[in-house]
Amino acid sequence: MVIPSPKRLRFARRAASRGMLMTELMMGMAILLIAVIPIGFSLLNDARLAHTNYQRAVAMEIVDGEMEILAAGEWRSTADGAHPYPVRAAAATNLPPGQFTITRTGNHLRLEWKADELRGLGIIVREVTVK
Repeated sequence: MVIPSPKRLRFARRAASRGMLMTELMMGMAILLIAVIPIGFSLLNDARLAHTNYQRAVAMEIVDGEMEILAAGEWRSTADGAHPYPVRAAAATNLPPGQFTITRTGNHLRLEWKADELRGLGIIVREVTVK
């Protein structure tokens, strides 16, 4: 009969203890990754959505302001048909590349902003019939 020495028993217990600690560590890291990675992607998506909403709000504000100027009498200097519309608003630098277009048909005005790449912004349009 072989009787293990007390030194070997202590070593075996420590090895088993280290193995359990490593298993617990791996399980903890797996749970953390399963929880943190989706939250990270969610935060990234929310930041992208907030930036898109900001750009859309800036475009709407510029189009609304320019339409008020046009409706106040500036529309008379615009020829019939569709033309690019120059915007002097400093906030236009916060917009992605795109263009403002004014379309005049008689006394009906249509001002729109359209991004070169839509990316969820869509087209911002304001129409007014002037007297």
